[in-house]
Amino acid sequence: MNPRWRRRPEGSTWGDFGPDDQLGRLNLITPEKTRQGIAEVREGRRFCLSLPLEYPGGNILNPRRHPPQLFATSRGDVGNMVHRLSLYDVRHNDVICDDLALIYLQYSTQWDSFAHAGQMFDADGDGVPEPCFYNGFRGGVEIPEAIDRGAMGERRPDRFEQSGVKALGIETFARHGLQGRGALVNLFDLVGMPRAWVGYDIMMRAIEAQNVMVESGDMLCLYTGFGDTLLSMQAKPDRQRLENSNAVIDGRDARLLNWITDSGIAALIADNYAVEGLPAKEGGEESHAALPLHEHCLFKLGVPLGEIWYLSELAAYLKAAGRSRFLLTAPPLRLTGAVGSPVTPIATV
Repeated sequence: MNPRWRRRPEGSTWGDFGPDDQLGRLNLITPEKTRQGIAEVREGRRFCLSLPLEYPGGNILNPRRHPPQLFATSRGDVGNMVHRLSLYDVRHNDVICDDLALIYLQYSTQWDSFAHAGQMFDADGDGVPEPCFYNGFRGGVEIPEAIDRGAMGERRPDRFEQSGVKALGIETFARHGLQGRGALVNLFDLVGMPRAWVGYDIMMRAIEAQNVMVESGDMLCLYTGFGDTLLSMQAKPDRQRLENSNAVIDGRDARLLNWITDSGIAALIADNYAVEGLPAKEGGEESHAALPLHEHCLFKLGVPLGEIWYLSELAAYLKAAGRSRFLLTAPPLRLTGAVGSPVTPIATV
């Protein structure tokens, strides 16, 4: 029983970390887990795990998301770039630059918060499904619907806006501090460049062949080579090539989902578009999730998803060094009420 729900999804962690929990399995990134990550630092060498935020380029991967745009702020009727303060006082020799960005928060290297993907679920036990998110937070209540601003949208990148989610926003991750032990599985080494659907069997083959130790509270990174494919296109992505390149997780593989549950991982990260393959494999005639891995991780378990990370240089180093673990520092923006965030993660080895 919970103030927001009478029944919880089968196999979920709803309520396990408290009735009002908004961190899910990020609770497993404890001070001890952070110390374990620090213990993996031997050289002090750092790897940036973010693509340039103007990648992938265009809006082929998602028609609703576009590259960031930079603008100069204004001082009256002039732009505030290379702006000479001597215009106001001849004694001042300062030259000022100041800009702003219009950025889609889940365009490039990113975190998904638990407010990003929910499900229609009968949490009340009354036979009527309602929009629900992790730990029973409700669509239309804590997660507000979009407001249609109509003609006002002409002055905005989109006609719809929202006032910010009241629970499960990305700022909860930022406050917690996402720093702990990362572990990397090199799927590219096993399946190569062509599109491959990775289920339990392939994942276990890679883990065993690379002697990867995955423990509760670790943040698991999957290197597929997709980030390298994106960079090679120089912000001019080719849809056909992207749809046929690199490994994706098979979100319909029940054994793999069970392994994610049993492993206790605190976060699941990949360098590909959505971690799981989209569109997902056929799910049958009964009602089911279009994004089954998102359902399992974000909605049921409270496991954040990291998408479109850049893992190439880290993967090459770990392979050469015979290692798979590192210190991962990856806080999102502390933007209250946002459902996703760009991130510039750092791996330290």
